[in-house]
Amino acid sequence: MTESLPNKPLKKGSLVYVDKDIYTLSIESLASDTDLPQYVFEGPGEILSIKEEYAQVRWRRPVPDVWFKLDQLKEFLYAE
Repeated sequence: MTESLPNKPLKKGSLVYVDKDIYTLSIESLASDTDLPQYVFEGPGEILSIKEEYAQVRWRRPVPDVWFKLDQLKEFLYAE
């Protein structure tokens, strides 16, 4: 049933997390620290800005904002 639901595009203000499998296989992971903190994979982070295929994400922690490729981000859904 969920197959028929279209994916909503990520936009400014969307809550997201990083898909670990996609990120690990990306070229960006080769140019970055190999051990990202676990909170980026758990979420939520908030998209602050989108430029072309990248999104600036702010985490709910006292850490700098980070740019990720949009295809590495997934929408964060709260469990009910």
